[in-house]
Amino acid sequence: MSVNSPYTDPHQLPDTAPIFPLSCALLLPRGELPLNIFEPRYLAMVDAALAADRIIGMIQPLPGEADDESRPSKLFPIGCAGRITRFSETGDGRYLITLTGVCRFRVVEEQPSLAPFRRCRVSYGEFMSDLDAGAGERAVNRVGMIDMLRRFADASKLEVDWASIHAAPTETLVNALAMMSPFGANEKQALLEAPDLKSRADLLIAFAEFDLAQQQGSDRSQFH
Repeated sequence: MSVNSPYTDPHQLPDTAPIFPLSCALLLPRGELPLNIFEPRYLAMVDAALAADRIIGMIQPLPGEADDESRPSKLFPIGCAGRITRFSETGDGRYLITLTGVCRFRVVEEQPSLAPFRRCRVSYGEFMSDLDAGAGERAVNRVGMIDMLRRFADASKLEVDWASIHAAPTETLVNALAMMSPFGANEKQALLEAPDLKSRADLLIAFAEFDLAQQQGSDRSQFH
């Protein structure tokens, strides 16, 4: 999904953003992340974002850190700003939203706030290429990506819409597979922090091949 008014300069993004710490949730530029919002502090966060610039910063807490209101978790240093592009109320007190990724950011500092949710001052400067749709696509080993997906799907007995896979632009394919991948928080963070699309695709292939090797080793052990 593209936003109605695409961002072309990091100065169009807010220097301070509400932060949603969520482990293993990965948002990447132009990717779509559906979220089921039900905690009161995050309902307030969505209300505040809708009343302002509709930007929420997705970020992971460090592994082993639980985020609660009494003891905020420590955070990874890099997250991704997303714009609310879909919103609905459920009637039972929840919000269903979709965030569309805009640009990664580095946390500069967390700011004190009277609001129940967390806010951070952020910097987008080192991620300006995120605003350029399709940047780095030609360098990606697309054939290797699809081969990896085929082997991973076969081993995991997953059904895949191959027509959609082959039709998807390379950036969309890489980022969607990274966001949907079953990997842990550290692997998801590595995919987020990859300097370019090729590096992200190469990491995704490497993680999938490692996972496949582990599955095959487990199968052999069970067989013997």
